[in-house]
Amino acid sequence: MSLSGTGNFAQPTCYGCDSNRHPWHPPEIDVSTPIASGQLLMRNTLTGQKEPFVPMKDRHVRWYTCGPTVYDSSHVGHARTYLSFDIMRRIMTDYLHYNVLFQINITDIDDKIILRARQNELLRQLEEDTSVGFGKLVELAKEALEEAKLKSDEKKAGIEAALQEAISEKNSRGRTEQEGLLDQHLMKRKNLDKDEEKVLKVCSVSPNEKEARANLLLAAKSVLAEKLDREKGHLVTDHSVFNAHARKYEREFMEDMDALGIREPDILTRVTEYVPEIIAFVEKIMAKGMAYKSNGSVYLSLDALKAAGHNYRKLDPAGPGGEETSAAEMAEGEGALGGGGSGEKRNPNDFALWKASKSGEPAWDSPFGPGRPGWHIECSVVAGDILGELLDIHSGGEDLKFPHHDNELAQSEACFGCQQWVNYFTHTGHLHIQGLKMSKSLKNFVTIRQALEHNTSRQLRIMFLLQGWDQPMSYSDQTIDDARTKETTFKSFFREVEALVREDYLSEEVGWRMGDADHKLAEAYLAAQQTVHESLLDNFNTKDAMLALLRVINEANAYLRIPNARPSTLTLRAIATYVSQILKVFGVVSGADDFGFGSGGDGKGDSAGGSGSESYIGAMVDFRETVRNAALEAAKGGDTKAAIQSILKICDGLRDEVLPTLGVRLEDRPTGTMWNLEDPGVMLKEMAEKAAKEKEVQVGKLEKQLVARTLQLEKVKNSMVKPEDLFRTVEYKEWDEAGVPISLANGDPMSGGQVKKKKKAIDKQAKAYKDLMEKSNNNPQELLDSTQKEVDTIKAKLEELSL
Repeated sequence: MSLSGTGNFAQPTCYGCDSNRHPWHPPEIDVSTPIASGQLLMRNTLTGQKEPFVPMKDRHVRWYTCGPTVYDSSHVGHARTYLSFDIMRRIMTDYLHYNVLFQINITDIDDKIILRARQNELLRQLEEDTSVGFGKLVELAKEALEEAKLKSDEKKAGIEAALQEAISEKNSRGRTEQEGLLDQHLMKRKNLDKDEEKVLKVCSVSPNEKEARANLLLAAKSVLAEKLDREKGHLVTDHSVFNAHARKYEREFMEDMDALGIREPDILTRVTEYVPEIIAFVEKIMAKGMAYKSNGSVYLSLDALKAAGHNYRKLDPAGPGGEETSAAEMAEGEGALGGGGSGEKRNPNDFALWKASKSGEPAWDSPFGPGRPGWHIECSVVAGDILGELLDIHSGGEDLKFPHHDNELAQSEACFGCQQWVNYFTHTGHLHIQGLKMSKSLKNFVTIRQALEHNTSRQLRIMFLLQGWDQPMSYSDQTIDDARTKETTFKSFFREVEALVREDYLSEEVGWRMGDADHKLAEAYLAAQQTVHESLLDNFNTKDAMLALLRVINEANAYLRIPNARPSTLTLRAIATYVSQILKVFGVVSGADDFGFGSGGDGKGDSAGGSGSESYIGAMVDFRETVRNAALEAAKGGDTKAAIQSILKICDGLRDEVLPTLGVRLEDRPTGTMWNLEDPGVMLKEMAEKAAKEKEVQVGKLEKQLVARTLQLEKVKNSMVKPEDLFRTVEYKEWDEAGVPISLANGDPMSGGQVKKKKKAIDKQAKAYKDLMEKSNNNPQELLDSTQKEVDTIKAKLEELSL
């Protein structure tokens, strides 16, 4: 905790009997707000508002975060969640200096994993089954499409009926829920229609085509997977199929987290390694009378839970007393393979602690019969085992509030016999793309690896730092472009200061030499530190903290642009160092440098700039030889002006093409050339992006030129026709001496109006012909050939650029 002052003095102290001491006037402590008092405020989903954060004991923070369900590649929505918690964790440890024990759990057995693993295995078997030829595969694909469309129509009808019911009953919550489901369903149907289009297109290809079968399997993958699982899913019983699937995507997730610069957790757990403990946990709840067995499954009894004095739906109260749970919410809680009908439960809202396994599902022996853990039970068990029976913080995405986290709370408090298992619950806001939540089921997601193909991890981190972690945000070109712009601002400032500190400032006056400008900059520096501190205490408000850093940089840049500036190197270095320290806390910068991004482009670490002394020496030798040769040519009586232009071009080539590959950035300025060391990979990427933009501009210019030259070519061709020959075609039979047609091909005479129009056209052609003759010096063919050559040259350049 750090204290703030009000700007006033408190009552003086006289130190009682010590007459040798004079009164001391202490600064008055600001206790007007929790933040002024140095308290961290954290939005707590349990209360729906910001609360002062108080660890249960000492400064120890026991923090649990739900990890991924590893059934597919992670997307940017996952990056949003885990990057946000990584930033919050870094602030807690590196800025506020709490003692944090951070655990993440991997869900490696779940309905989604079972379904996807089964489907992939059945698709693999189909792909390897040579007895299923192209014709049979076409038949299967079309059947799968029809079944998928029928299922989609039934789903839509059900949602629309529920929506109408909610409207008629004036149930606003139900209406909102069903409208959201309808939007999602329409997106899924749109994706299904796209799949159908692809499938039918591939089906129309001749079966003799070599790749037809493979293309059809790819195009029909989604609908075939669902059909195969419905018909043969129960036959997949090998545990290794499910385990291998989970291990693959678990490793991919951890690699993605590393690529994003996210710190590894202090403890990583897996559900499948906790099955005995899960069984014991369930037995303990049953022994307390708050869970019951039914058809091989075990359910938590909400009626018994409430009778024992516990509360339910603490995080997402839905109705009076938080007791109402909709059918859609229950379906989400039961999972895609949930089979517990209403007759299997004492209360429709009871949820599974242990699920009886059906054919095609992995199973473990238990006192309740062969089965597997329910979705929610895993977190309670692994977190309870590692962090104990009381957690300081529990985190996850917004979509986990209900049913997952509310059910976690219920079963944990039932087992541990407490009223509050978690003191602070934090949930990240949804990430939206094109107006809908990014989701694998909607196929509107961008994988983390795809995002990192076009952006650095630093840029993604900056993008999320500029958003409220607990608020919804949109993923778009605009948000990432804004992050890139901010990154460039930081980079440019660090380069400026780096160039200044490289000079011998002790050889000059060292104090402030710019009067009010120095004082203004120092005040901006202090204000930035205060704003950053208050922002981080205010619910990890990194957006305002980042804006405060950018404001002081703007002040510093304005200070440096003052005419005849004599800047304070040490003050600017202090600002750059402070900005870097905060960015290090945020995970944007790492390494031992005092300030700046170092040579790394991803914020994960620094490597030595450049490629070793041999590379630098080689570049300098080549440069010297090229310049020397140009000078020697000029000395032999060559074109001196051309030699100067050549040398300038060689210098630009060193700056723009050679040194970037070695991690050296040069910037030519009126006051001289500034240099910095940076990551060669980042600079090469910048060069590639710059070249791509220049190419785009060049292509645009050439395309405009092509249109203009093509029009000119057509004009030359048309103008080459002599006016008297303009209408000498098979459409007409007779013409006058000027070439005006007077009768049609069938002998009918031309009307007066028609003759008038033709004369007008001939007069226009006569002018065009005359202009052409003057322009071409009476050699129109030569002009035609040269224009055609220009068109061909432009087309060749465009073709070359397209390769």
